[in-house]
This record gives sequence, C-alpha cells and structure tokens, in this order.
Amino acid sequence: MEDVLSREELEALHCWEAEDQVPRRPELTEFRRRLRYHQAQWREANGHPIGTQPIAPRPDGGPARLVGSRLQLAFARETGANFLTAGALDAARARTAFIEPHQSFDHQRLWADLLSSPTVAFNLFGDLAADLRLADRAIHTWWPDVPGSVCEVRFAHSPGRLDPAWLGNLVAFDVAFVLDLGDGTKGIVGVVTAYHEVNRRQPPKPSRLPRYREITDRSGLFAPGAIDAVNGTELIHIWLDHLLVLSMLQHPSRAWRWGRLVVVYPAGNTDFADACSRYRALLVDQSTFASATVEELLDAAAVPAQTAAVLRDRYLPG
Repeated sequence: MEDVLSREELEALHCWEAEDQVPRRPELTEFRRRLRYHQAQWREANGHPIGTQPIAPRPDGGPARLVGSRLQLAFARETGANFLTAGALDAARARTAFIEPHQSFDHQRLWADLLSSPTVAFNLFGDLAADLRLADRAIHTWWPDVPGSVCEVRFAHSPGRLDPAWLGNLVAFDVAFVLDLGDGTKGIVGVVTAYHEVNRRQPPKPSRLPRYREITDRSGLFAPGAIDAVNGTELIHIWLDHLLVLSMLQHPSRAWRWGRLVVVYPAGNTDFADACSRYRALLVDQSTFASATVEELLDAAAVPAQTAAVLRDRYLPG
C-alpha cells in the first residue's frame, strides 16, 4: 500500500466520502479510500466526465455533489465506459435487456459507479460469457474438481427470488456458471463479488429464518452452533449466498446435483478475507464453499491476457 492519502488529496479528486471510514480499522479505511481515489484517477486518465450524488440528475434541477469515482450517467449509458471489454459490455447490455421476476438491480450504479461490484463481475467474467469453451477452461483452471462442462453463464441471477421452494428472499449471484453434468442434471458455480464493500451486521426477517434453518440443518455441512455464529452477524450475507446454492441442491425437482458458492474479492479487502476464513471454519464439509482473490484468478491466466491487463490496471492499485 502506498503512503496514506491525505484529506486534501482525496478532496482534490472529489473522493472524500464518510462512508469509506470503517470504525477501528484504519487499514481497511485506507484501502477503501485508495480504491475510490484510484477509480477517480482512472476516470480522469481516460477523459471520462465526472459523476455525481445523486447519480441521476434531479428532476427539479436541484444541486448535485461531484463524486470522482462515478461517471456522468448519460455518458456512461451511451458509451458503456464502465465496462472494459466488448464481451463485458455485451453481457451487461444483454442482462439489462430483460428482467428476472422480483429482481432488485441497481442499473444506475452498474453503468456509472466505478466501484460497483456487479460491474466488476461483468468485467471479470464477461469475456467468458461470450465463449463457453473459454468459460469451461477458466472454471476448471480455477477449480479443477468442478464436474461437467459450462453450458451457460448467467449474470445477476437467482433461480427464483421470493420463492420459498428456493431460498425465499431476493439474494442472487453476481454471476452463475451453469454446468452440464452429462446425465440430465446440472451443476452451479455461483459467484458473488466484493470490491469496495465491507460486511455489515443485518438481522434476517423473522418470517424467513425457519427456511434458512431448514436448509442449513438439512445440508449437514455446518458445525454445531454455526447458525448462531452467522445469524445477525457480519457473516450473514455469505451465509445467505451459500444457502442459495444449497437450496438449489435441495430443490424437489432434483435438477441440480452439484453446487458451490465462490466469494471473489481483491486481496487488500481484509474484511472479506477475514469473513471468508471465519465462515469456512464453521463448515464440516467445505466442498460447496470457496473464496478467491481477484489477483489469484488473474494470476491463473484463465482469462485473455489483454483482459487481465486492463483488469489489473483498473481494479488493483499499486
């Protein structure tokens, strides 16, 4: 990590944001500020117009605050400048052209927020969506034990939001690699990406907790006391993402025979590194859960070299 950024440096690029501060974790605060500052530098180096808060102009023409880590919304939508390759942009345009039932999808941040983790997913995996042979090679390079072959790549996907036959909430994968297992059933590698985010405590809705407990207990994958360790804690989001995979494996249709959740984050995001380590320790069987850093995925040379280069330049400061 470079020297600590001063408030003056951050303000000069419109990057002084209170939300970047993480109480009692100065190294994580600095990491988040560094990411925002780096994105503003990338935007300026490419000559892209600065965005605002709110992202969309106010209908009444009211005031807006400049934010260095955002693009001007109309420009972003017209040019697709937030996306680094033709494959990523094509995948984003294809995904935003249809609506999955009950989806909750922030289109403004996808196009205009340079820190958007869903956008990271399109940039990291978009080239794979355009070439299933490349996708299959990448998946088996990253996780050699994955069975079958990749037959589809779906972004911002859930098999059924709010449907109690699945998980019964709005959780979705940033990208899902669907596997053909060769016997009429399918597998899933569900990926969630975290870039600038940190994990926050959040209690589940009481009406949904029985379903979460049912999936957890039925899986047989969790150590005693695991539910208490995740419920309402910083680990709840990883738990719910994992339960979405497990709900697919437990679905009455028996259509899904194999599954794994993968959490992807940059190495400097120590919050997610710690959370994944703590979560993994709650599992007696880790076959359905994995984590990887962006650096590890790129170092494996599973995506085109040119794509890897622009991803490093864009997302990995220093």
